[in-house]
Amino acid sequence: MSEHRCFVYGDNINTDLIFAGKYTYTLRTPEEIASRALEDLDPTFAKTVRPGDVIIAGRNWGNGSSREQAVTCLKWAGVNIIIAESFSGLYFRNCINQGVHPIVCVGLSAKVKTGDTIRIEGGYIYHLDDQYPIPRLSPSVQAILDAGGLSAMLSRRFLTQG
Repeated sequence: MSEHRCFVYGDNINTDLIFAGKYTYTLRTPEEIASRALEDLDPTFAKTVRPGDVIIAGRNWGNGSSREQAVTCLKWAGVNIIIAESFSGLYFRNCINQGVHPIVCVGLSAKVKTGDTIRIEGGYIYHLDDQYPIPRLSPSVQAILDAGGLSAMLSRRFLTQG
């Protein structure tokens, strides 16, 4: 069982709002990148987020460019789970590759407020008296998430075979 504090955002949050393109080639360290997460959408986010917090969003989270910093800025800020009504396809895959669990959950974003907590247990998300199923991922995708991302999985694989 795990409890998570929530940051809640609406529909159509694009990658520029998650991580501004102007920083793509200027910020290098995880700390610098994390400090700019959601800067133009929620200026308080990077200062208040804690490891284990989750993002809950509406439809089409992560649309726009395919820049991976839009995922890594959240991961390095401590967010390992993003729950949305729907994701951009590229953003969903970037989450998997970076070891951040994207969960599609219809209906939750309308019920949760920033600062609320949810519980994730046994394949379900619990909020107050409501329960939402977590869709199962394929075994290969789950293996990537369990390894902490695609690079981590491949590094382990090559080290053990080497």
